[in-house]
Amino acid sequence: MTNQFKMLHTMIRVRDLDKSINFYCDYLNMKLIRRKDYPSGNFTLAFVGYGDEENNTVLELTHNWHQEDDYELGSGFGHIAIGVSDIYKICAGLEADGVDIPRKPGPMKHGSTVIAFVRDPDGYMIELIEKK
Repeated sequence: MTNQFKMLHTMIRVRDLDKSINFYCDYLNMKLIRRKDYPSGNFTLAFVGYGDEENNTVLELTHNWHQEDDYELGSGFGHIAIGVSDIYKICAGLEADGVDIPRKPGPMKHGSTVIAFVRDPDGYMIELIEKK
């Protein structure tokens, strides 16, 4: 039954689409897969990820053109997790570029996995998990 389902994407709303695309592509090494304006709906969708949508789950960035206030992130959403190869080096580079790192890299509580949390331009938490 599991081969009937496939995770396609996760959507988050962003205030400044170019700033968000730059963050995910420049800092987290994703690629812009596609971007399309929907003038009749006053929004733009941009899809970013680590590979094509056919074989990979991607992140959909939704920009509502007339959104003036920050979005309320809510208490239900936790974070997006990304595996990285050298978490200390990556976090040092992110920090040097001014990226907010509320949880510096180190072993997680009650375990040995090395993790860190960074915040994207809209305040969404991104967990970096060191994968060897």
